[in-house]
Amino acid sequence: MKTFLLICTSLLLGFGAAHAQSNAYDHIYDPNADAAADLKKACAEAAAAHKHVLVQVGGNWCIWCKRFYKLTTEDTALSREIDANYVVYHLNYSKEQKNLPILARYGYPERFGFPVILVLDAKGNRLHTQNTGLLEEANGYDPKKVMDMLKQWSPSALNPNNYINE
Repeated sequence: MKTFLLICTSLLLGFGAAHAQSNAYDHIYDPNADAAADLKKACAEAAAAHKHVLVQVGGNWCIWCKRFYKLTTEDTALSREIDANYVVYHLNYSKEQKNLPILARYGYPERFGFPVILVLDAKGNRLHTQNTGLLEEANGYDPKKVMDMLKQWSPSALNPNNYINE
């Protein structure tokens, strides 16, 4: 009987931990957000800080979106790189709100699946669309590939002064 209770308790605790973990990333995207206004605000913030805007397009329904978010917020090096060079915005795409006019303005990035990353300059111009499938590794993302993408599209990488031959 003790063994049975121990097994049941272990299963319940394991289920509770797994359930709590799955809910930790269930509200990354806001289907009720005014995405156009939020992007305008993100661009203003990026301009003031001399950064770019990193737009992660996806939804709370998307496991790969959650995996990308988890990696970029929990990996210290990636988080530092993002904080130093980007203002991040999570653009919702769900049955409640697809934000199709915004996606049309940026060249229909949803064609690559989700998540898809847009890099915008501080004026809101699209600099790059990243198919995140190219950044995958097994059941997640390759931190090196993600870091390379972040560095290749950072403000300093696109600064013409860094390429003047003196």
